[in-house]
Amino acid sequence: MPDPTPAQDPKAYTYIVEHLDPELGPWSGLEYACIAKETQARASTQSKGDSTFCLSSLPPSLEVPEALLARSPAFRAETRGVEDMYPRPEDKRTVCLLDPQAERDLCPEDAEVFGAFLFGGILGDDPPRDRTSELRKKGFEGRRLGPVQMTTDTAVRVTRMVIEERYALNTIPYVDFPELKFNEHESTQMPFRYVKGPDGNPIMPDGMVDLIKKDADKTIDDLF
Repeated sequence: MPDPTPAQDPKAYTYIVEHLDPELGPWSGLEYACIAKETQARASTQSKGDSTFCLSSLPPSLEVPEALLARSPAFRAETRGVEDMYPRPEDKRTVCLLDPQAERDLCPEDAEVFGAFLFGGILGDDPPRDRTSELRKKGFEGRRLGPVQMTTDTAVRVTRMVIEERYALNTIPYVDFPELKFNEHESTQMPFRYVKGPDGNPIMPDGMVDLIKKDADKTIDDLF
């Protein structure tokens, strides 16, 4: 992996996933726990400020998994929607919506423009349902993460690499549409882009491969 351009003055950022579903499925639960874990790990290396992962717009009846609550203080749950969290126009200007239909790609310079990065919990849809449109209408400025669909945890991971570690999008090593082999006779191809790990395999949340193997007879969308 190419060396990034180091940030001159590390600061805290907020990564927000606006949860747009009435429930939290097993796939999303693993992704969210992974985001919280990586946010906490990153915060512990910062010289100043602690970045946070916020899950917003949660229905009051939704029970937040213990795996997420255990990630405090990096994680926080919000019943408020992002529009209520950033109600004024000057507040909205500090929030970047990661939008597959945005005209500009995210770049390291955006670290000086935005303090929060907003995800609609939608980047893992296959085929894409453009649920980001619900957030786009609220007036947040958008940036794109390239042309290939990502899972939500991958989108946050890539955003963190660009913003906090100052990688250019095209220098991040990716694995597109990897095939997961469960045994000699069983495999499945994932319809998403992932960041390539040091071992050459796609970086995925703990327990995700087991979940996919266990529910191989279900569609990907059923697991969210």
